[in-house]
Amino acid sequence: MTGYQRWALAASPTGPAQAAAAELADAADWVPLDEADVVIALGGDGFMLHTLHRMLERRMAPGAAPVPVFGMNLGTVGFLMNEWRRHGLQERLARARRFQVTPLQMTATAVDGRICTLPAINEVSLLRETRQTAKLEVRVNDRIVLPELACDGILCATPAGSTAYNLSAQGPILPLGSGMLALTPISPFRPRRWRGAILPDKTRISLTVLDPAKRPVSAVADQREMRDVAQVDISMDRARDLTLLFDPEHALDERITMEQFIA
Repeated sequence: MTGYQRWALAASPTGPAQAAAAELADAADWVPLDEADVVIALGGDGFMLHTLHRMLERRMAPGAAPVPVFGMNLGTVGFLMNEWRRHGLQERLARARRFQVTPLQMTATAVDGRICTLPAINEVSLLRETRQTAKLEVRVNDRIVLPELACDGILCATPAGSTAYNLSAQGPILPLGSGMLALTPISPFRPRRWRGAILPDKTRISLTVLDPAKRPVSAVADQREMRDVAQVDISMDRARDLTLLFDPEHALDERITMEQFIA
């Protein structure tokens, strides 16, 4: 037995994921997502992030416990997913390793004074909106560490997200459980030698947009964007941790570690 009594099935709208969901229709007495104690997610990494954000919304309810998610890859890369297999799901859940993922919290203040607070499981990124280079002031724990960073943008990644956009921007891979965050510039121009920082995950990061009228910047928390920001504050949201389930032979921590040896 898995220990999970109420299973929910979430599937991407893509053809392969919908076909897989149809194959699993008789595998369990599926319940709605809000009633489940485990979720089976079918799709790619983008759909897994979408599902995890739904879990974050559920965690906002008083006394709500994290609901683990077991993903099966019906997408492209599937870094956050397990291999798709129709049979043996109950046995796989019983053997699965649990990994806790703590999201970031982004509080973005717009030029017009609007404030938006969003979670991010992979990364928070700031990106220039026009051909003009973005200019940012970077503060760490209320200390100005870079008075002016000229760049296309900057991102702050969790260990779980360090192999995604962060890696494409030449940022470091962070082992799961390292207790670190990656602060990585995107196409930095000045200062030329600054290539980013690895910071303890207790760090509070503040990014202020310099001259936002001439050099507008947008802020993105995973897949959700806020345009024309004046300042973005980033910290860990430890009140809403998430749980991912992986087959022991294909676990997330090992996968992140081995990414360092892929040519």
